Amino acid sequence: MIASIQGKVIHKGSDFLILNLGGMGIQIYAPQECCETAPIGENIFLHCQLIVREESLTLFGFNTEIEKDYFNLLLGVNGVGPKLALAIISSISIEAINRAVISEEFDIFVRVPGVGKKTAQKITIHLHGKIKADAELTDRKSKFEDVDLEVLEALTALGYSVVEAQSAIQFIPKDTPGIVEERLRVALQFFS
Repeated sequence: MIASIQGKVIHKGSDFLILNLGGMGIQIYAPQECCETAPIGENIFLHCQLIVREESLTLFGFNTEIEKDYFNLLLGVNGVGPKLALAIISSISIEAINRAVISEEFDIFVRVPGVGKKTAQKITIHLHGKIKADAELTDRKSKFEDVDLEVLEALTALGYSVVEAQSAIQFIPKDTPGIVEERLRVALQFFS
């Protein structure tokens, strides 16, 4: 089994990288952020999961071991295949997945293209109890997270993708007041 790969990025797409390993070009599907930040011509290291099907061998790569673990957890959900699991990891941060599962807010998953209400509920039920609900995480359901959820909804309503909206929210400085309008104004500056 292939657990990790290190090689030079020779090509990249929106959801895959091609790494040069000993003269061979290996295609590895990866989260969108990983693909965007991987520099062409540079060596990178990825934690990998090989998916074996009758008709194909497909390699999935992740920057962190925890992303790989969550990918495998999502594969355990009935109706979630590798491509959909990758789309979820690409669209929703690990922390947001944890919050959604712990607080049973399955609608977070519905925002991912290809995830319907029933699948979102299955994901929440399947992951409940399988993720680490440490005290810091459960106590963190703070005013800022609620406000940022509203900012995320506003940005997606304006036509931005979930990934773009999350990137804009991460752009908001920590000292920005916890007012929806103010945080939305700062998040919109990310796109200009």
